[in-house]
Amino acid sequence: MMTNDLRGPRDTRPTARSRAAAVATAAFALACAGAAHAQPYPFPSKPVRLVVPAAPGGGTDIIARAIAPKLGELLGQPALIENRAGGGTNIGTEFVARAMPDGHTLLMASTPHAINPSLFAKLAFDPVRDFTPITLLATVQTVLVVHPSLPARTVKEFIALAKARPGQLAAGTSAGTSQFLAVELLKSMAGIDIVNVPYKGAGAALTDTLGGHVQFQVNTLVATLPHIEAGRLRAIAVCGPTRSALLPKVPTVSETLKGFESAGWYGLLGPHGLPREVVTRLHGAFKAAMSDATVRERFATQGVDVVAGTPEELGAFIAREIPKWASVVKAAGLKPE
Repeated sequence: MMTNDLRGPRDTRPTARSRAAAVATAAFALACAGAAHAQPYPFPSKPVRLVVPAAPGGGTDIIARAIAPKLGELLGQPALIENRAGGGTNIGTEFVARAMPDGHTLLMASTPHAINPSLFAKLAFDPVRDFTPITLLATVQTVLVVHPSLPARTVKEFIALAKARPGQLAAGTSAGTSQFLAVELLKSMAGIDIVNVPYKGAGAALTDTLGGHVQFQVNTLVATLPHIEAGRLRAIAVCGPTRSALLPKVPTVSETLKGFESAGWYGLLGPHGLPREVVTRLHGAFKAAMSDATVRERFATQGVDVVAGTPEELGAFIAREIPKWASVVKAAGLKPE
């Protein structure tokens, strides 16, 4: 009896200790979990790819390469430019839409992102649902330029020349861009017969314009200003609603053709489902990169206006751009492919 009485208390003591240990272990685990949760999101863990859905040399490519070094410095990982041209930017855009939503593959989007839903009957992605907005990086003025051999110095002279040479003047523009549509809009509003040659990328179109293989184009100031200043291209008019501070003597197209307006933008998108922590980190890094004094100075000399807006602002902006360009496509009489 004594043995049984003594054995009973000995059996219960380890159980109490076990319960206390279990409670302590659980508390420790919760503390560790809380500490782990408080740690910064582990991003980036490898180089970040900035996918430019166009060939090298165009405005999107120039913007990406201008900010990549500073961005890599801010993120602590290299920011690598990857050009995936073709399909009017659709090839590179689809690539990002299907990428892992971890923030390491991003899209340098531009105006075609909002135009293509009206130009293509079927897209392999949804320009809104399949992407996570990060920031509207910048807007840029576009300009109507001609090869110096073309005897036209004003919009009025250009229209007169086009009417005197129906079907003989050709524009080199990147397919599916606002620049391509600006030529179509010019064609429609001025009532002229001109050929709009669609290139796979703005860089190739610019090269052929410089070489005189096509006589004119609408392109960004980012891409054309060095050639305008060097006399390799002649600026006829800017396409935005107001004159550019970089070309104050060059009028707007709307000063001759009332109601004409076309401009470009650049934004950053990730695949759908990007974690909020990653979006916040990327937005902060890109905003800081765009605010860097050296980067800002470079953009100022190229006609680029830095925006660096919030993710929500970019999402709302794209939602407005899609119907806007749909109306331009309809007015130009273009049919979806």
